[in-house]
Amino acid sequence: MDALEVLMNKDKIIPYFQPIVSATKQRVMGYEILGRIQLGEEVISLGDFFNNDSIPDEYLIEIDEYIQEIAFDYYCQANQTAELFINCSANIMMSNQDYIENFLQRLKTYETRGLTLNKIVLEIKEHTYNGDLSQLGHLILYLKSLGIKIAIDDVGRGGSNLDRIAQLEPDILKVDLNFLKGVTISQVHRDVLYSLATFARKMGATLLFEGIGDLTKLNAAWRNGGRFYQGFYLALPAPNFVEENNCKNKLQSEFQQFINHERMKLTNQYNFTEELNTRLEPLINKKYSIDDLLKVISKSFSDLCFRLYICDQYGFQRSSNYVKINSSWEKQEDYIGKNWSWRPYFLENIIRMHYDKRGILSDIYADIDTNEFIRTFSFPINEELYLFLDIPYTVLYEKKGLLY
Repeated sequence: MDALEVLMNKDKIIPYFQPIVSATKQRVMGYEILGRIQLGEEVISLGDFFNNDSIPDEYLIEIDEYIQEIAFDYYCQANQTAELFINCSANIMMSNQDYIENFLQRLKTYETRGLTLNKIVLEIKEHTYNGDLSQLGHLILYLKSLGIKIAIDDVGRGGSNLDRIAQLEPDILKVDLNFLKGVTISQVHRDVLYSLATFARKMGATLLFEGIGDLTKLNAAWRNGGRFYQGFYLALPAPNFVEENNCKNKLQSEFQQFINHERMKLTNQYNFTEELNTRLEPLINKKYSIDDLLKVISKSFSDLCFRLYICDQYGFQRSSNYVKINSSWEKQEDYIGKNWSWRPYFLENIIRMHYDKRGILSDIYADIDTNEFIRTFSFPINEELYLFLDIPYTVLYEKKGLLY
């Protein structure tokens, strides 16, 4: 639909509400307000209208304010207590001096009817904002001082910049999972989600995952620290509010399945780690030189690893690399003296092994040399030396619970 058609049919525009569900209580905690226009029997989304840069701001503001007023009236009439998520253009907020003032004045007229500022969440897209970031940050700080929460929408999409997002100090990061396709999630996508989850935790923001259209996406949201969920798998946008426990039974059942699966996976990883510890201990306790020890281990662990080496507590490699190539082991002396202390968690793992006197199985990661996903098993030889065994993808694939 073009802008003129939308404006001429303004009286046919209605707000739709998509539930946002809390993982903590498994109940609806809020609704995103969405614009729809009803032409005959057909209900059409106004998403394309609001995302069209060629439409003048005054047209967008007129329709936006119209939708808000209807939504606010309905919210108060329904005696709702959930939060309302309102999409807002950062460019319009900053370029139109009256926009925010009018927005706040409009909200104040509803305060006595139950819609207070602390029930409002403004969703903005950082990557589409073209102005001065510090000025936007000042406005966000002011809105937050009034009790309004700020959500950054479409984190990880387009030209999203995590450094810019951090400067804005939002309350909520909204991640769209529609980029996940099929019933399995690639390791690259797993790593992206893990990075976003870590970023949110470090900056003290809550994660909201949207685009949850199936069980796979719900599991991805759950595994990566999502506190709030939104998507067709849980509830469709509708012109009315739903009962707050609408998704409770479903989520409780799904969570139980997720937990059982994770428990089984972690148990398999623990058992595999114990197996490696048990097999290594008799070999380590014998008096071997570094090279002889690696020769013995390479023979005993030829079924499980493709590369092994020894480092000291400072990360300097004290042995050659022993690498299995075409079922035979080759010694690569040029690795002696290289330092690996820069690797993530190296020092942390060294300290853990020093105190626990047990080996540690790493998470899965892409090997720089082979470009395949592997795990590394690290084992303390003594107070100064540590053994590292690299386990190939083929072994991880065969063992339950080790691939992801």
